[in-house]
Amino acid sequence: MLTHLHIKNFKAWKDTGPIRLAPLTVIFGANSAGKSSLGHLLLALQQTARSTDRKRALHLGDASSLVDLGTFADCLHGHDLAQPLKFEIGWTLPKSLEVRDPLTTVRYQGDRMQLAVELAAGKSGQPEVRSLSYVLGSSTEEILDVSLSSDSKRKFELISKRYTFKKTTGRAWPLEEPEKFYRLSDISAARFQNAGFLADFALAAEAMLDRLSYLGPLRKHPQRIYQWSGDIPSSVGQMGEYAIAAILSAQSEKRMLNRGPKQAKREFAAFIAAWLKDLGVIHDFSIRPVAEGRKEYEVLVKTHAKTPEVKITDVGFGVSQLLPALVQDFYCPPHSTVWMEQPEIHLHPQVQAELADVFISAIQARENGERHVQLIVESHSEHFLNRLQRRVAEGVVTPEDVAVYFCRRAESATELEPLRLNMFGEIENWPENFFGDEMADVAGRTLAAMQRKRELNGQGSSG
Repeated sequence: MLTHLHIKNFKAWKDTGPIRLAPLTVIFGANSAGKSSLGHLLLALQQTARSTDRKRALHLGDASSLVDLGTFADCLHGHDLAQPLKFEIGWTLPKSLEVRDPLTTVRYQGDRMQLAVELAAGKSGQPEVRSLSYVLGSSTEEILDVSLSSDSKRKFELISKRYTFKKTTGRAWPLEEPEKFYRLSDISAARFQNAGFLADFALAAEAMLDRLSYLGPLRKHPQRIYQWSGDIPSSVGQMGEYAIAAILSAQSEKRMLNRGPKQAKREFAAFIAAWLKDLGVIHDFSIRPVAEGRKEYEVLVKTHAKTPEVKITDVGFGVSQLLPALVQDFYCPPHSTVWMEQPEIHLHPQVQAELADVFISAIQARENGERHVQLIVESHSEHFLNRLQRRVAEGVVTPEDVAVYFCRRAESATELEPLRLNMFGEIENWPENFFGDEMADVAGRTLAAMQRKRELNGQGSSG
């Protein structure tokens, strides 16, 4: 689970400031304010980690990648290649990581990690690592720090305040460029007698990025027939195109979930169908093979108790919009982070509000005793926020498990304002024009109505 994020000189962001990431983090803001850029950087880091090219510091993307950010200059705030891109990301580990110094037998153990990176443009304008550092710690202290940084001649040095690296005899050669943005090369590690644990740090960063999934605001149109031959998709896809395959995969693995502690478990497909029914979108939902032994499936829906079953293609688009968000929230593996953009699009205001209940359940749900899933949601929905505030006031979810931010443009840069949500569900620093100027609309409508009434009364008197 991600705990914090801090970005400098990326697209609209001169400096985000430190961002606390809670189990349920919601980001509001005007269009084109820069909300999506935060998730796009994480996707760029993920596709870099998955890339086979170890020499590329940052994979900015292409037509077939998760995200295409253009050139490095396109990524930088103000397109200024003289300024470095900096980011710091923190996360909790699924289990504690232990480091042992083989030369002293000293042990370091922590369950949280932090990675800070500075990338600058090289001679060709491509990003190069200027520095990278790791911190292994706990919720209260830093336990072990490691930093790999370069001087103006690209000569790298490995240092730590709490750990003494010892060079291997006869291998006093300079260190290589780091691999990607987060990894000391194996050849560089071999220069030392006790630097092997840095491979574990890199693996922890890769695992964190691999547990990140993204669901965009647009959905692939539903199909009359779905193909599934037993594959296990890693997610529902950026447009929800693998949502049905994910349900079938979870069913085949006999996955059982509940909505929170001490609640009844259900099979995955029944679990999703129950949510769709509770949200008032449908009455019943099922996935059936077209014929026995075939890999073609149809999705059948009943909108009301007394209506016949129809294919998902023959009902409103709301079901297709909602289904991938529901599936991804509960399909993703434990300790995952799901980033979603505007899941409320095409949904009725009442369903938008009840999405908050789904997301609260997603961070509280259990599967084999754990899940610890995190949701980061970009939204424009006032109905969603109102329900979330209500659930905080009711004690269903704590303020500590929720983080709410407001994104606004400030001249050439973007600012991110954390909103203080107290135990009564109140936002103590409500931004001006958060959801538009509602009072101005009410006042304007009242004045216009009074004017129209005077005009109509005047016409009646003259008649």
